[in-house]
Amino acid sequence: MVAKISIGNSLYGALTYNGEKINKEKGRLLDTNKIYNDGSGSVDIRRAYEDFMRWIPTSSRTERPMMHISLNPHPDDRLSDADFTRLAHDYMQMMGLGDMPYMIYKHEDIDRHHVHIVALRVGTDGRCISDRNNFYKNKKVCRELEQRYGLRPAEREKITPDMPIKKIDPTGDIKRQVANTVKMVGMRYKFQSMGEYNAILGLYNVRCDTADGRVNGREYHGLVYFATDDNGNTIATPFKASRLGKFASRTAIDGRFERAKEKIDIAPTKRKVADVLNQSSGKDDFVAKLKERNIDVVFRYTDEGRIYGVTFVDHDTMTALNGSRLGKDFSANALNARFNQQTQPTEQTPAATVVPIPTPTNTTSESQSTSSAGTAQTQAAASTQNQTSQSDSGDYDFTLPGLDLFQQGQSFNPDEEEFRRRMQRKKKRGHRPKF
Repeated sequence: MVAKISIGNSLYGALTYNGEKINKEKGRLLDTNKIYNDGSGSVDIRRAYEDFMRWIPTSSRTERPMMHISLNPHPDDRLSDADFTRLAHDYMQMMGLGDMPYMIYKHEDIDRHHVHIVALRVGTDGRCISDRNNFYKNKKVCRELEQRYGLRPAEREKITPDMPIKKIDPTGDIKRQVANTVKMVGMRYKFQSMGEYNAILGLYNVRCDTADGRVNGREYHGLVYFATDDNGNTIATPFKASRLGKFASRTAIDGRFERAKEKIDIAPTKRKVADVLNQSSGKDDFVAKLKERNIDVVFRYTDEGRIYGVTFVDHDTMTALNGSRLGKDFSANALNARFNQQTQPTEQTPAATVVPIPTPTNTTSESQSTSSAGTAQTQAAASTQNQTSQSDSGDYDFTLPGLDLFQQGQSFNPDEEEFRRRMQRKKKRGHRPKF
């Protein structure tokens, strides 16, 4: 069994978190100590808060008067509600907290059922109960309770260099899986942009989006993580980076972007991709042959099926590289032209005009006519390309579900930025008269 202890100053916040989860039928209130309990399994959050406050003397100066404890048995252990209740009471008694007011909640939002305890850490005399050596005491108590209740020994999962990264299992602890995936990807892989970062995470059904907004008058720039299915559909409530750990924060990821610039060597990946590209008969063959070389390729498509982004994830060099980083021949536009040239409809071109062989007397007029026709064709092409560019840019205009405070920011992708700049240059050249 793993027991996690946190102390804080937001008693109402802890009660709301547990109470709302219980009231949404994702668990139930098992028992209380010195706090009102009607036996229904539900929680009156305001009533519970008022009961707790009666036990805190006005003379207390403790800044963090409450503690939030979670007891997590091994996933293979199956305990009844009565077992969980006794386990929680025994834990509080053995930790020296048996006389404090507390509430015991059972959470059933994931397959591994567990209990949360909200308790005061301030006595009736206003003094705070010491948490000195709580780490060692907590570990000792957990080992004794495992023996008493016949539980399997369980420790916090440690990340090791040889631990494989697995796809998210919807039936397991999604938050823990997302946190582990983010941590291992950050530890092992090198990437320089959000697109490259997401290309790696996506292989394991995780997505990261930027969240920019304003909270209480202060600007906020953070990251939000999503667990997805194989089709990219979100399967759980998104997690702010702060809920996963510092390793998942925007500061940490931006730091990895910078450090990767000095460590990445594109040569090995470029050689393998170039070799496979020369041997491939089509896109599917290209993807399969790269897989044999331990490289995953992630394509991004417009609604019309055009490739607008490509990232190569080399598991040998532990590097993610957008196609444009490898060179022009490996960019999204180049690969789109190569793989879709036979499937994409060809644009209609103006009917050819037979122009007589010019003579010295009419060279000027014919030159002007040819220039005018060329200008009209260029303007038409630029207009079509500009419409495509505008359609692509609309793919990024959406808000994060369930996060009303934050508005999603755009993720930089070199392929996409290069495409937009090229479209803008072509548009300008299309309107430039020829002389």
